[in-house]
Amino acid sequence: MQRPSRIPLFPLDLVLLPGAELPLHIFEPRYKLMVRHCLEERLEFGMILATGESIAGVGCTAEIVEKIRDYPDGRMDILTKGRLAFHLTELLDEKEYYEGTVEYLTDAPQTADLDQDAQLIQIFERCHTLLFKQPWADSSEHEPGTLAYRMAALLPMELERKQALLEMRSQHARRESVLRWMERFLPKLVALERVRERAGGNGHTLN
Repeated sequence: MQRPSRIPLFPLDLVLLPGAELPLHIFEPRYKLMVRHCLEERLEFGMILATGESIAGVGCTAEIVEKIRDYPDGRMDILTKGRLAFHLTELLDEKEYYEGTVEYLTDAPQTADLDQDAQLIQIFERCHTLLFKQPWADSSEHEPGTLAYRMAALLPMELERKQALLEMRSQHARRESVLRWMERFLPKLVALERVRERAGGNGHTLN
């Protein structure tokens, strides 16, 4: 599939990762126009981290999976899903909304590391259960290349680390980074859960 080298851009203070779903509320006139254009032409747009006056050099294309709701004033709720990482080669300010010329990024080839995969899944399942009070169900198990991305999207990970994951071109390095982050995060999560359990058991109800 030939992908366009010039795409609409949506700079935002967040990081979209390949394989991750992201609901968006579209309310600014320029982005309402951009989303309508993407829906009509079945185009993906580029999500890219923007903080203050700076914009990241690497972003992720967003496919509009579903338009969830239309509002009378033209606002809309949409569900997007991250697809491909790209490098922004030029920022274009020629329309009502930004566009960019981009180069799509691919990972370096490598063999699977089954031990790493097992560790990653085991610790993530524990984190997920503690965070969301339910087991993790991987609805995209047929997409092993996005596993670390999809996990990171569900974790309370810093924007800078998510951006670093997006810029890595090694699946093994991404999984290792997420694994090491969770190894530091899980003990804090377990300790917090114990505090909550103790607090919940200290009260008495009146008969």
